[in-house]
Amino acid sequence: MERCRSLFVKKLHDYQPAWRVLRPSSLTDQIYIKAKRIRELQMLGGDKASAVGEGILPEFIGIINYGIIGLIQLELCPTCSADITVQQAIEMYDRHVARIRSLLIAKNHDYGEAWRDMRVSSYVDLILMKILRTKQIENLGGATLVSEGIDANYMDMVNYSVFAIIKLTE
Repeated sequence: MERCRSLFVKKLHDYQPAWRVLRPSSLTDQIYIKAKRIRELQMLGGDKASAVGEGILPEFIGIINYGIIGLIQLELCPTCSADITVQQAIEMYDRHVARIRSLLIAKNHDYGEAWRDMRVSSYVDLILMKILRTKQIENLGGATLVSEGIDANYMDMVNYSVFAIIKLTE
């Protein structure tokens, strides 16, 4: 998470919180692009299949940061300008990371660290499924009958990405 936060802070320096103009549906699509690219790289033989020299690990980092930005956007609602300071963006990022980490710890307890026995490819498939679910919830205007909301799906996508990064870097 330090690596993800560091990149987030550096990009804030370069671009300010320009992402404030993105609607959650656009962030869902950005996460989709990252997950689809990871899956294609996996199916083609991993990082060596990349034509632009960016591999699987940076894409998981992108999913994490876009997921957290998505949570911020759900909280604030998108606008047409970068209407928050860099410091405010960092504070919101950290708050959402703490919330996501709490969820990870609780689920990890309940599921007995089953993620450690899973394949990284399974995390990607689960992220893609969560994206499809999120798109459906977005199409329903957020109104679900029995399912968790968009925020829970973003948090799950982040946590699957954290698991993948741990497995890829162990």
